[in-house]
Amino acid sequence: MFIHIGNDVIVNSKNVVGIFDIENTTTGKNTSKILENATKENRVVTVSFEMPKSFIICIENGREIIYISNISVATLKKRILLVS
Repeated sequence: MFIHIGNDVIVNSKNVVGIFDIENTTTGKNTSKILENATKENRVVTVSFEMPKSFIICIENGREIIYISNISVATLKKRILLVS
């Protein structure tokens, strides 16, 4: 099943490793480092240029991709539960 994560972007729910609140998690050293490294390696996809609320880590074709979304974790969680 697929999950709409913002604008015209959808991801396969089977590829989702985790969904994180961007405001609460980016203050941590480890999370900041993960996002920084992914950005350097061009593995970050910004879904919307509105205020980011979450990031979604997916494994696609053996590669980790991080999506930055303007949709809240709560809304994304509901969408995953609806397709499960």
